[in-house]
Order: sequence, then C-alpha cells, then structure tokens
Amino acid sequence: MHKRKQENRTFNIINTTLLVLFALIIIVPLWNIVVSSLSAGAGTGSSGLVLIPKDFTLENYKKVLTDESIPRALIISILKTVIGAFTHVAFCAVFAYALSKQKLAGRSIYTMMGVITMYFSGGMIPTYLLIKSLGLLDTFWVYIIPGLFSYYDVVILMNFFRDVPPSLEESAKIDGASEFTIFRKIYVPLSKPALATILLFNGVAQWNDFMTTKLYVTNEKLYPLQMKIYEIIVQSNMNSMSNSGSTDVIVESSTKGVQLATIVITTIPILIIYPLLQKHFMGGMMAGAVKE
Repeated sequence: MHKRKQENRTFNIINTTLLVLFALIIIVPLWNIVVSSLSAGAGTGSSGLVLIPKDFTLENYKKVLTDESIPRALIISILKTVIGAFTHVAFCAVFAYALSKQKLAGRSIYTMMGVITMYFSGGMIPTYLLIKSLGLLDTFWVYIIPGLFSYYDVVILMNFFRDVPPSLEESAKIDGASEFTIFRKIYVPLSKPALATILLFNGVAQWNDFMTTKLYVTNEKLYPLQMKIYEIIVQSNMNSMSNSGSTDVIVESSTKGVQLATIVITTIPILIIYPLLQKHFMGGMMAGAVKE
C-alpha cells in the first residue's frame, strides 16, 4: 500500500512538472509578444526575451487602430466569421444526417464523391474561373459559399449521428415527428461536442483567412481585418526598406512593434471565444440523452 502511494506521488510530481513546462512553453512566447508590443522602439528592437515593457507605450496600437479602414474591416471579419462558421456547421450537419441513413438512395455515390474532394481539388485557376462564373468575385458571399462544405467535417458528424440509439428516433416517429424535427431536437443536441469543435475550427480559419481576399476581392470596402493588417505589415516593411543611415534601427523597431500589435489584436477574439466553447468538448455525447 505504501509502495503504491509512493508511485502515485512520483507520477503526480512528474506529471505536474511536465504540464507546467508545457504551459510555460506556450505562455512565455505569448507574453513576450504582448509585452514587446507595449514597448517603445528601443524595447521592441532588443533581442532576447522581454518580460516587462521597456518604455511603455500604446503607440504601436494607435498606428493600427487609427487607420480609418480598420473599423469596417473589423465588421467584415466578424460577419464573415459568424455567418461563415454557422452556415458551414448547419450545411455539413444536414448533409451528414442524410448520409448517416443507410436507406438513403445513392448513398454510396455521394460518399465516393465526398471522399474524392478530401484528396483532390480543381486547383487555383479552375477554382478562380468557377468563382468568376458564379458571379462571386468582389462580393461578400465569396467568403461564405465556397466554404459551406467540408467532407472531413461531414465524416466527423456522421460518426456522432450513427451512435445515436435508434430507439430515440423510433419513439419520436411514433409520436409523429418529422425528419427535420428528429434532426433538430434529437441529433443536434446530442452532437453538441462535435458541432462546437467544428464551429470553433471553422471560425478560427475564417477569422485568419486573407488568401480568399487576395485571390477574389479587389474592392477595399470588402477587405477583412486580416487583409488590412497584411497591408499594414507590408507597408511598414516597405517604409523600413526605404529608409537608410542611422534611422534603420529605429524604423525596424517601430515596424516590429506594429507587427506585434497586429498579432495581439487579431488573437484576442479567439482567446475570448475559445473558453466559451470549451465546455462542449468535455461532455459526453450521450449524457443529455440519459438525463432526459
């Protein structure tokens, strides 16, 4: 008994030490970015780890936020992230619900078509021509419609739907429930962990995406925040290269400060949203069915 307690204690010490080290590996670089973004040019340009702001200033954030186009870009980013993530989850969930039924006519054909899309794509030029033919160039919907479907997410949801006890569906049909009612009141509540995970991953991808804008959008009024930040960084680098002499270090430090500030600004929304969805990762899929 004493030996087992000693082994458990040793395991807990090793496990705690590894977890603390792992947490530090993640937290310290993030803290370094935040602190450096709050430092003046000299502090930003210093090499090594910075744990305390040197010459505290908010000038780096002012340079980013005082851009008149930033508020519009922020609204575009929020709209495309929210609308894109929720429509993606809804579309994939409906598709997965249908494919999870063995009685679906042509199910094997749809499955084969979906699997092909997981490994092969049309390429950049054919995709551009398709987007153009659909009239999506320079429109807000170019952020939404092409990202509605992902067969990888459909497979994840199908596995959840298949584990739902058939007795729940049979009892609902006896009570006169339609297929849509069964999907909405039984399958969706029991699949919250999977839906929340896909919602989070797709939302992060939508928030960070700027390649869609570079390829399909030329109207600056439709630029999301990531694209504006990309422009700010490129412009800062160009200004840094255009300067010469003793001001090189100062300009380079200022450019780095702006870049770090943009990283912090774009990361904050994800850090706020993630804890709100994390609880859905922890619960078991069938916990709600047992309680009800």
